[in-house]
Amino acid sequence: FLTWFHRHRSSSYWILTPKMRVSAALVLYSSLIEHCDAFANVGQLPARTYPVRGLCAAEINTPCKLRAAAVDFGAPPAIVERELRGIKSAATKFGMIAFITSMCVALPASIGAVRLLELLRIIDSHRRERLSLKAASFCARWLMRLIPFAKIDVIAPERENGAALEEPAVWVCNHISMLDIFFMLAKDQELRGRNCRPLKIIYWKTLENNPVNKIFFKSCGFIPVEMSDNKDKANEYNMSSFKILLRMAKQAFEDGFDLGILPEGQLNPNPEKGLMPIFSGAYTLARMSRRPIRMMALHGTNHMWHADDAIGMDVSGRRVRMRRYPHGRNYGSADEFAETFKKVAGQFGATGKDLPERELEMWLDGSRWAEMEGEKVKNVPEGAVPL
Repeated sequence: FLTWFHRHRSSSYWILTPKMRVSAALVLYSSLIEHCDAFANVGQLPARTYPVRGLCAAEINTPCKLRAAAVDFGAPPAIVERELRGIKSAATKFGMIAFITSMCVALPASIGAVRLLELLRIIDSHRRERLSLKAASFCARWLMRLIPFAKIDVIAPERENGAALEEPAVWVCNHISMLDIFFMLAKDQELRGRNCRPLKIIYWKTLENNPVNKIFFKSCGFIPVEMSDNKDKANEYNMSSFKILLRMAKQAFEDGFDLGILPEGQLNPNPEKGLMPIFSGAYTLARMSRRPIRMMALHGTNHMWHADDAIGMDVSGRRVRMRRYPHGRNYGSADEFAETFKKVAGQFGATGKDLPERELEMWLDGSRWAEMEGEKVKNVPEGAVPL
């Protein structure tokens, strides 16, 4: 059944999700078994029911006899626009895997050489962190040129001078794929400028379970933070770990680094629906260090490596868009930062496009938030105390 539909490329089949395809296959296969006399005398076994994500309940009474129970496909799934299919999708996936494999070899080798210089006391730990970050960026940049599995558009404001980028800042970005870090490394010079300060990323400590991640993060001096397991519940910062984070962040600014943080705290499996709940860690860091918050946004990396394990590396597109916004500023409250980040980065992450120019400018300079707060005060009943 599956092979026949694959060969004939039935449009009605390809709009189904993989699990719906399994359900349909079970139904048709069971009807074939019912009409096959060869299996009539097979001994009986206890019946067992296997639900398939609520789509189908399949009951097996004999080793070869399968009866599909009531099937409810529910509402038809949304048709996902795919830029790539067939050979193009497979070729892009092959290139992506080749790039990741190459990075897993090149990163430890290049960083190991830097580490050796530190052990020989030729450089100190501060210099080692800078050189490791440069080596990682160099590897990502050139491997992405040698293996061009993605089409990348970098959008950065030209009118911003280099001096503004040399000021210490807290950088924030949405998080939609495990590929994000590779693209940020490869395009950092184009995105933030050649004169920008090196970036120390704040990451979830559990990521150190991967040995390549651990070597890379530790050598570059990235800052770990312990968080609760995000399976089936929202992330929560470990407060003792957060205090250490604040101390390390202060030292990073003094050493000439900027900080990078992902306010969502985890991968977003549905960026087309907007951002996940925003944590206030970025705002707290910026407020306590008296540094401005600057925004970046990504779109399209999830089309190659999706956050949902059920989709994974099912490549549907290869165009990636990266955006840096101008006018970093200090926010008056955590709510103001969260709402601005949702409107600005959330819009770009969902569509790959910015808000209308005037609206975007108002969100970035804070005037739109001020308008909203003014409207709330006006709507408060006379004599009531505004919250």
